[in-house]
Amino acid sequence: MTASNPLHDESTPTHLDSTAHLMNRISSQLASQLSLVSLDGRRRPDPPALVVVGHGSRDPRALSTVRALLDKVRALRPGLPVHLGHIELNEPLLPDTLAALGDREAILVPLLLSRGYHIKRDIPEMAAESRVRARVAGALGPHPLLVEALYARLVEAGWHTRMDEPTRRRTAVVLAAAGSRDPESKLDTAHTAHLLANRLGVPVIPAYATTAAPTVQDALRTLAARGRTRVAIASYFTAPGRFATECAQAAPWIASAPLGTHQAMARLLLHRYDQMLNTPVTTAQELASA
Repeated sequence: MTASNPLHDESTPTHLDSTAHLMNRISSQLASQLSLVSLDGRRRPDPPALVVVGHGSRDPRALSTVRALLDKVRALRPGLPVHLGHIELNEPLLPDTLAALGDREAILVPLLLSRGYHIKRDIPEMAAESRVRARVAGALGPHPLLVEALYARLVEAGWHTRMDEPTRRRTAVVLAAAGSRDPESKLDTAHTAHLLANRLGVPVIPAYATTAAPTVQDALRTLAARGRTRVAIASYFTAPGRFATECAQAAPWIASAPLGTHQAMARLLLHRYDQMLNTPVTTAQELASA
């Protein structure tokens, strides 16, 4: 009797898995190619490039986080040209990214959570000085997808999705954001705090790491005076950095991680891109001169 070959038996599932993976890749690539062809057989025009505009940070974790987030965007939308440009501190800088695009059409989506000077002036002016036919989207927030990401990060940090009423009466959240002198930025953050409070069923107070008031410590004292001593810090930052770290260290209970590479962030970037794609064209030059 001939002994069976265990190596052959064990390799069969691996072979099937590899074949399935290869077929999935072929199907994905084929679908991507077919999307470029119209029903009459002619090639569709290339879509405008998506340029994600990050602020920039001295913390190396921020750059790696943003790059990983863009990889998720590319996975969600194969065939869409996705580029990165920074306002400051990190390369590539936005003017360099735009210069490399030449005179093609692009939609700039700021990786910024609220309105402020960068969105109103810096980014439109940089785009207007380039040859790119650019449209500039607004801030990412407020939006339900941000609340989805904030909620998920809190749960990862130890937020209890079910709590009894006495515990709920002691519980609250500080939504810790970077801060801005622009009053509309505070309005946007306050709106996000309101949406998050509705989702969690406890008070959520917006607070800021710099520039704006109240500070995180001020918010904690206000909540303590109201008997809310079981307080979580919800990190309203796109990536790790100094401010996110300092805010997390102030947490009396738990602190969530920055929004980072959560899938909702990738979906939101594409949502802002699609919004601009489907609205009347307002060029960066027009925005800069407004």
